Amino acid sequence: MTMDPSAYEAEHFLWDFKDGVGRIALNAPEQKNPLTFASYAELRDLFRGLVYTPQVKAIVFGSTEGNFCSGGNVHDIIGPLTRMDMPELLNFTRMTGDLIKAMRSCPQPIIAAIDGVSVGAGAIISMASDFRYATPDAKTAFLFNRVGLAGCDMGACAMLPRIIGQGRASDLLFTGRSLSAEEGERWGYFNRIVAVDELEDVAMAMALRIASGPSFANGITKNQLNMEWDMSLDTAIEAEAQAQAICMQTKDFTRAYDAFVDKQKPVFEGD
Repeated sequence: MTMDPSAYEAEHFLWDFKDGVGRIALNAPEQKNPLTFASYAELRDLFRGLVYTPQVKAIVFGSTEGNFCSGGNVHDIIGPLTRMDMPELLNFTRMTGDLIKAMRSCPQPIIAAIDGVSVGAGAIISMASDFRYATPDAKTAFLFNRVGLAGCDMGACAMLPRIIGQGRASDLLFTGRSLSAEEGERWGYFNRIVAVDELEDVAMAMALRIASGPSFANGITKNQLNMEWDMSLDTAIEAEAQAQAICMQTKDFTRAYDAFVDKQKPVFEGD
């Protein structure tokens, strides 16, 4: 999907684009922002389209009226799932996993700005982001165990141990308990705890900082962070050598050198 980020009108969530930054937020605050079949699919398609949308250089996935995301809607998703047969269920679980694949595959760094509830698939979306800022009242829970399901949902068993370690991930995935903001920061899950009235500004400041940087090179960094999960050290070093050689051919690299010589701050253009 090729998209014009300035003209894009989301049907199932909020979308805004300005200064190279796209902002996403779910918008059903009376239900603490649950996901539906339709919002899952539209989010997946948006992130897929971002691969071909260089005008967007960073994404903020924000909160609405005090909550990030309460996971799958109980009546619109959970109820129907109990009546589906195996092929239908597999179609659904693959579709939700495709959202996470799309988030990790898009070159734009994603900043999650988490206030209030971030549970179930909402916790997974924050996990799949590149940065996580939380308010002191943020409550994160990978609660699949508490509803009779395995903790291995949408990449949790692959990604969460890499963020916080195997033992801590086991704690959360086997119990489904809530992770407080303070504990999450101490464990390295949250990059920073931010006052609620500063959350949006802090997330947007990071997004704008990224947007002003060398966006092609940032996309390479994100790609390598993904690809090197299952590489040997020798393979990773060779992959990074090739990736860096590609970046050295960009105009942004030359701009940085010229700016250094002129004692100026480089202005990157992403090419």
